[in-house]
Amino acid sequence: MTQTSDVACSSRFAPTLRTLALLIITCAIAVSVGAQKPTRKQSTARRTVNASARAVPRSGSAAARNRLTRTKQRTRLTRPSRSVAPLVPGTAFGLDGLRADLGTLAGTSIRNGSWGMMVVSLSHGDTLFSINADVPHVPASTQKVLTSVLALNSLGPQYRYHTEVLHTGTMQGGTIDGDLILRGDGDPTLSARFIGGKPDAAMDSLAARVVKAGVRVVTGRVIGDASAFEARSVPEGWHPRILQDAYAGRVSGLSLNENLVWVTIRPGTRGGAADVVLEPATAAIALHSTVRTVPGRTARLKMARNSNGISVSGTIGTDVFQRSYSYIVEDPASFTTGAFLAALKRNGVTVGNGFALAKAPANAESVTSWESAPLETLLTVMNRESVNVIAEHVFRAAARGADRHTTGSAVVADTALRSLLERSAGVRADAVTATDGSGLSQLDRVSPRAMIQLLGWADKSSWGPLLHASMPLAGESGTLRNRMKYSTAQTNLHAKTGTTNDVVALAGYVTARNGELLAFAMLYNGRDRWRAREAIDAIGITLANWSR
Repeated sequence: MTQTSDVACSSRFAPTLRTLALLIITCAIAVSVGAQKPTRKQSTARRTVNASARAVPRSGSAAARNRLTRTKQRTRLTRPSRSVAPLVPGTAFGLDGLRADLGTLAGTSIRNGSWGMMVVSLSHGDTLFSINADVPHVPASTQKVLTSVLALNSLGPQYRYHTEVLHTGTMQGGTIDGDLILRGDGDPTLSARFIGGKPDAAMDSLAARVVKAGVRVVTGRVIGDASAFEARSVPEGWHPRILQDAYAGRVSGLSLNENLVWVTIRPGTRGGAADVVLEPATAAIALHSTVRTVPGRTARLKMARNSNGISVSGTIGTDVFQRSYSYIVEDPASFTTGAFLAALKRNGVTVGNGFALAKAPANAESVTSWESAPLETLLTVMNRESVNVIAEHVFRAAARGADRHTTGSAVVADTALRSLLERSAGVRADAVTATDGSGLSQLDRVSPRAMIQLLGWADKSSWGPLLHASMPLAGESGTLRNRMKYSTAQTNLHAKTGTTNDVVALAGYVTARNGELLAFAMLYNGRDRWRAREAIDAIGITLANWSR
């Protein structure tokens, strides 16, 4: 997909042949450059590579890695090729004027597709506007609002994940005569996004705790226990085309680094082998490299992944800082367990027999543990930056419950969500379908009325202020930082965005000019996404402008 350039081709000079020719050449160059230059989002999206695709480098900073894994499906909303009039927010007073403005904005904004929309005053309890309010639509990442509500109600804002290290056999004099077990709790925060530092930091911290507990030798194996969650790592309804994109990380009861592994290539001595490593290092993935160091500032690299691991070949210049590329991890439990084994060895612990996956026996004894940040912190990161991997792990944790009484699965979470909404918010059971927690699934459905009922009930709940605070602010933060700027909606409207190839959506809250709190759900399903998003922003500003 190319980026177009709005370059003005007018001239202030007399229309001589020479100046006219120069003008044509200048405009042609400007348009060509604009059309060829990728957006930041485009170049970021290509950094996760397929098994044998051309790889694109990224910065070595943790911040850059975090930007890569932001959530929403990486599709850029392209402006229509034909000239269309901009949508102007309304400023009408009174209910009739508001309905006329919203009807005009929604009715003239799109050429195809379907709107589902509803606006309700939570202060007065009346419906201000609706289109197809009871028709379920694909919600995209506004699905994360449902996940947030389920988790806050089921787990509580202070819920924390606990990753445990256990052992079998006996422990004496620094030696475990048995196995060392890493038992996961579905924690998605074992990553640089939350811990900081390099991708190895999480496992190094956990290994250091094992050393602090006195362990120096393990005669058996390192065992990974991922039984907290269902074995299925790809949610139902995820389209095959997204499965190798960084925002579609796998789901597991034992996860690390948002289930991405980086291959980093640094130049060595001239004429010698390059330094090629996995980040985080793991015993679960074999790395084969024939990369050589050559003079210069360029890198010509070829990468491939198969059942035998990852292979890297080619050359890298002595003046190149480094090149790094990410891969989706298909088996997070093995990846994480292998990374724990590698970290133990780096920290001086001898392990006799490699690693394996199994459920921890009931009589296993504790060595140490790791505790995540509280749920309210996770939800703020999840909603503001729309991080899918967090949403999927929170969804299953909510199904599992605060007492961890069952295996976390998407099916159990869907059943729990629909039961909760029917019981507490009056939502019809057939108005919501949640096959995943992030909104990437093409099978997810929610009606605008159901979303409004959820938002209304959440607003009155004890944890309601936390849901409000977790959402992006228009013109200020998260996925809304560049939208509705310099308007009455800025720092006022707070809502969850949703964007895929076929969906543009926004659901949340805004305060009207007269102080009324409004809840809104705007779900567009179709291909005219640029105009739909423009309409959504204009409607958001109109609601902020409105007064009775």
